[in-house]
Amino acid sequence: MDIYVARQPIFDCNNNSIGYELLFRSNLENRYTGQNGDKCTLEVINSAFFTIGSDNVFFSKKAFINLSETLLKANFMTALPPKYVVIEILETVEPTTEIIERCKELKNIGYTLALDDFVYESKYSKLLDIVDIVKVDFTISVGAARKEIFNLVKNKNIKFLAEKVETKEEYLEAISYGYTYFQGYFFCKPEIITGKDIPANKLIYLKLIKELNNKNFRVDKIEELIIKDLSITYKLLKMINSSAFCIKTKITSMKLAINMLGQEEIVKWIYLLVIRGIGLDNPEELVTLSLERAKFCEQIAILSNNKQIAFDAYLTGMISTMDAILNLPMEKILDELLIGENIKLALTKGSNTLGSIYMLVKEYEKGNWDRVLTLSYELNINKGDIGSTYLNVINWIKDM
Repeated sequence: MDIYVARQPIFDCNNNSIGYELLFRSNLENRYTGQNGDKCTLEVINSAFFTIGSDNVFFSKKAFINLSETLLKANFMTALPPKYVVIEILETVEPTTEIIERCKELKNIGYTLALDDFVYESKYSKLLDIVDIVKVDFTISVGAARKEIFNLVKNKNIKFLAEKVETKEEYLEAISYGYTYFQGYFFCKPEIITGKDIPANKLIYLKLIKELNNKNFRVDKIEELIIKDLSITYKLLKMINSSAFCIKTKITSMKLAINMLGQEEIVKWIYLLVIRGIGLDNPEELVTLSLERAKFCEQIAILSNNKQIAFDAYLTGMISTMDAILNLPMEKILDELLIGENIKLALTKGSNTLGSIYMLVKEYEKGNWDRVLTLSYELNINKGDIGSTYLNVINWIKDM
């Protein structure tokens, strides 16, 4: 499935880009067509951090992301890396005591806070003591109001951002008033970045939500559910290996990925993926095939007395369909995921034990029984056990 996210650069007084506002797009038509604001924001986060990847969307600069009151209060939003995220508080958010305390919490964590489309009212005074940036919409604020805002806001540490600047005259006017940052069509229209998403297994998502709300939280149970879902497995591995998280260790197991993030962070990231993915309609054929291959590869590894590589076999089967889903070369996908060399070798050359296991599974799918017989001999497997193992795999899929 094709996905889209738009980015519009934000410049300083020296015309250097300091970051991008990330915007929802549902197609290549460069305009907002969403209806559910929160859903659109989650789509943007999914695209920027999980699917297309932060390294391809905003590099090592700031990502400005609009949050409603609902998402601002959502605990899982703090999974986003504070160093690279500017939280834009939408103008529809009322500055209640709860919101003020939440903003203080986010500021203490390290997030940069901005007020979007700001028009001064005294009720915002406490919020103005906390935020770092005030965005002034030049299509709403006109004439003297663009300058008067500097006198109304008492916090002298706040930087002002002129947005929707569409002419050179407006840009020069903003500079003369003391604005620090600038955004608008005068500089650049939003640029659309595209990518491919992976079908989600909604049943696994539902089970994950249930498990995440279990008082007796079990990492092993979370791991068990994650590795049954191609979408989460791919996105979690891609995310944890992005430059935004500064982790360069090759991930050889999902348990390692979970331990690297820690229980609290893994819960937040899973919530982001699950809540975004639960309402999407996607074809399930390739997802089912990936699960079938994963479990079959795992069981063949155990059957051939290679239990020590059973998880790698599972991951090999799961990843094997990603090139078809994403329409990308397998080599590129494997490089992005920083997968272990044994899995890379199995999927690209098939010249190791893991590769033989994977090839046996593929030949079984095709009904090439001569090759199945040859590979079962190489792996020291009783050919009679393969059929019963496959039936067990099918029953496992049905029971999910």
